[in-house]
Amino acid sequence: MSIFRSRETRLDDNDRTLALLDAADRAFEQEPETDLAADFESVVMEGLLTDQAVPVYPPTGHTYPKKD
Repeated sequence: MSIFRSRETRLDDNDRTLALLDAADRAFEQEPETDLAADFESVVMEGLLTDQAVPVYPPTGHTYPKKD
């Protein structure tokens, strides 16, 4: 994959995705030391493994204006 391409191929995207998943696997190889670390790992892995994000806006408990 070259950083100088003006377009990205599906293969480039797949390579980057696999590299990201491999890095996450290495980062979370050990058991989390705290509940907070375990919760963080859970959120990160859910984000990585979810192929369709469904954003919730505004987040529960916040009063941000809603997007149209």
